[in-house]
Amino acid sequence: MLARIMRHDWRCLAADRTARLLVAVLAAFVGYGVYNGSAWVRFQRGAVAAAMEDQERRLAELRRDAAAIDPKAEPPVSFLDPRTPGVVAGSRGQRFAAAPPGPLAAMDVGQADLYPFCFKMTNRTKQTFITTDEIENPSNLLAGRFDLGFVVVYLFPLLILGLSYDLLSAEREQGTLAMTLSQPVRLRTVVLGKVLARAALILALAVGMSVLAGLLAGLDLSGPEVPARLGLWALVVVAYGAFWFALALAVNALGRGSATNAVILVASWIALVVVAPALLNVAVTSLRPVPSRVSLILAIRDASAEASARGSNLLARYYEDHPELAPAEAAPVPADFLTKLQAVQGSVDRTIEPVMARYDDQLARQQDLVDRLRFLSPAVVTQEALNDVSGTSLARQRFFLAQVDEFHRAWQDFFIPRIMRRERFAPADFDAIPEFQFREQPLASVGPRVAEGVIGLAIPALALAALGLLALRRYRITG
Repeated sequence: MLARIMRHDWRCLAADRTARLLVAVLAAFVGYGVYNGSAWVRFQRGAVAAAMEDQERRLAELRRDAAAIDPKAEPPVSFLDPRTPGVVAGSRGQRFAAAPPGPLAAMDVGQADLYPFCFKMTNRTKQTFITTDEIENPSNLLAGRFDLGFVVVYLFPLLILGLSYDLLSAEREQGTLAMTLSQPVRLRTVVLGKVLARAALILALAVGMSVLAGLLAGLDLSGPEVPARLGLWALVVVAYGAFWFALALAVNALGRGSATNAVILVASWIALVVVAPALLNVAVTSLRPVPSRVSLILAIRDASAEASARGSNLLARYYEDHPELAPAEAAPVPADFLTKLQAVQGSVDRTIEPVMARYDDQLARQQDLVDRLRFLSPAVVTQEALNDVSGTSLARQRFFLAQVDEFHRAWQDFFIPRIMRRERFAPADFDAIPEFQFREQPLASVGPRVAEGVIGLAIPALALAALGLLALRRYRITG
């Protein structure tokens, strides 16, 4: 009987022009969302490719200029000398640390457009290169991008509610519900048949359209873990859709009219998708405020000014602490300046380290609070899960920044001893300059967070469905 009810409901939906129109609108939104996501991916890949081309050009010029200098001649006194380690590390020989787009970034840009993805490495303090963000319209960043993730989180529930607000009320108002129940079938079976039929159709369309649009956007299924990430994406979409179908079932079980059901469901959508995330943002920023960025900049500026005023003393103290790096003889003026500059930068690093630690710690505490409060809104749970699956989340950005820190330490370990010893670069040294190799965040660390989100959606969905089925016992067939 359940299968017969589902087939009958499918035929009714197929004959309903409104249902066909809603599906067509969903397909249009999916296509436009993936187009926007693909545009961002192309921009990021183009920016990284341009950075790599610039890097290769500079390194080629550096090697050519170094080879043109007679090794027996007196070294030129120049701040562009290609054989001076400080010049190579600080300007001419810098390498980039860049992150490619996430595995499913074309489907969900997430927070990727908020974070820098390419840094030009330097031997100076990390703040000299990590805070050089690209300037973009803050209104655009606040609104976010219209991508497939946006369609799933914001518009997909409206399609479900548009097809489910009158599951029972329409038949009761038309007088056909009593006739249906005069047959040997229970009300619960009728409702389950209708819900399952619509859920199977809509969820299959949503998942199928998402995967198809991703493939058309150039998604590489041969990439590492990409099929598994697509599977997790589908699981999140199904869990999110199940929540809204369960909510529609529970509201229909109240026995109200179709218009009342529509108002209740739209109000629920506004509360859970629009209002709750905004209140969550206010609560997080109020309970875990991040230290002022202006204070951080002022601390760096003050530390730099104080260290610059004591440059000679800092250099002398550095050589006292590291006598093995003391030069054997006097060096030209550029080398002397660069050693002082390096000593100053080391002092600035030590001074601002506590400030940066407090800043990073508060950011971590803020994100921890978001992770705990996200279950108050299914929209936040879904968005966080889709960001994780797509490789556009804050967790992936932190994973990338940890690699940048590691590369920065390797860069300093390679250059600083040479700068302080006032050495000259040999041809073999150019080939030994550290290179950045990005490592993708493993799915093993993404999966548990996504699983938490799916469970956080499944539990309220099951609870709402159970409450709705219980309420059907008191449902008035007529009136």
